[in-house]
Amino acid sequence: MTWPHSLQARLALSLGALLTVLWIAAAVATAAILRHEMNEVFDSALQETAQRLLPLAVVDIVGREDDGVTQRLGAIRTHDEFFTYIVRDAEGRILLQSHAADPGVFPAYDGSGFRQTSAYRLYNEDALQGSIRITVAEPLAQRSAVAREIQMVLALPILIVIPVAILAVILAVKASLAPLRRFQESLQARSVRDLSPVPVGDLFSEITPLKNTLNHILGRLKEAFEAERSFAANAAHELRTPLAGAIAQAQRLRSETNEPAAAARAADIEATLKRLTRLSERLMQLARAEGGRLRLDGSADLRTVARVVVEDIARTGAPGRIVLRLPERPVMSDLDPDAFGILCRNLVENALRHGSASAQVEVTLTPGAHLVVANEGPVLPPETLHRLTARFERAGASSDGSGLGLAIVAAIADRIGGALTLRSPRPGTASGFEATVSLPEDLSEGGMEPGQVAR
Repeated sequence: MTWPHSLQARLALSLGALLTVLWIAAAVATAAILRHEMNEVFDSALQETAQRLLPLAVVDIVGREDDGVTQRLGAIRTHDEFFTYIVRDAEGRILLQSHAADPGVFPAYDGSGFRQTSAYRLYNEDALQGSIRITVAEPLAQRSAVAREIQMVLALPILIVIPVAILAVILAVKASLAPLRRFQESLQARSVRDLSPVPVGDLFSEITPLKNTLNHILGRLKEAFEAERSFAANAAHELRTPLAGAIAQAQRLRSETNEPAAAARAADIEATLKRLTRLSERLMQLARAEGGRLRLDGSADLRTVARVVVEDIARTGAPGRIVLRLPERPVMSDLDPDAFGILCRNLVENALRHGSASAQVEVTLTPGAHLVVANEGPVLPPETLHRLTARFERAGASSDGSGLGLAIVAAIADRIGGALTLRSPRPGTASGFEATVSLPEDLSEGGMEPGQVAR
């Protein structure tokens, strides 16, 4: 094999080949380890099933009036039964079996423990001095299917990551050679009177420190970004207690002083501390939106969270200003209720803060899992709408908000695969502002007919 004369091509080819070999070796080793661990888990489940079913079967069989009668358990609903079992007596008569069990696949009982045939993995267990025996069978095809899926998952990146990695190597090498090209240009620009030696023999040795330096800088940048995010979250969390104490002290100072000037100064201090408290809360919310788990394994009704959040906001600062519309049937979603509460609270508080003080804020949760928050107010130009989801961006210079509310909503929407849509004016009107967030919906939990909306 003839190596290309280009250093960039050599590095790309050698690193790509090495990465491919290492990835394949790692995938094969990982697949073998996972298959071994998977078999242990399946065997444990098989044994646990037998040991849990056997006492129940003993109670059922001992309490029968007719001995030796085979009983087949019926299925509550149609499903794939991966574990089948039969219960036999010492003479081999079947006393109990699962609804999908085929007695032909169960060999003769030959003691407790694991057995295996060409198509099944079995586990035997007995009770009452061997008079009642249970055998639980699991198809080996099920294990093979799981193993194939694992192998496919491990093999798929080879087809996708390796070409991308090779392309990334080519681009990185090309970028790393930029100083050498600049060096060449500087040599070409030398005057004819410059007759000093040209150090061409050491050019390749310059690539390694450049690459190491670049990688070191990128690593430090990543650490700096992570440290900044962690610091913001930790600092905001640690500030909550001292801020609460400072607010309490300012309120106490206002109540104890009789001087108007001192009372006004204490009120200003209290207002500033409250704004700082809101900012720290927003920073914690932003840190969670960017780094926490926002989708859960189970589903919850979003109507309950929306009702609690709106009632809390209305009770503490906006009585009678919020109109909440909820569908009659549950809106099920795997979105973390806390994350949805943060999203809903930020949208509603943003509408109350920036909307017209005399107009109501409309909060609507649609049957299709869309949260719509609308308020009356002046029309915002398109360039302002595009900037509202940026951090510390406020709709107006006089606003006392933190500038993080819509940034938090946008971060949550992006993390959950939804979308935040901002409109001004509101659809069908000549003024106002409307924010719509599409949320993940669990259709298996039931929905509602279009148009069924209750206030």
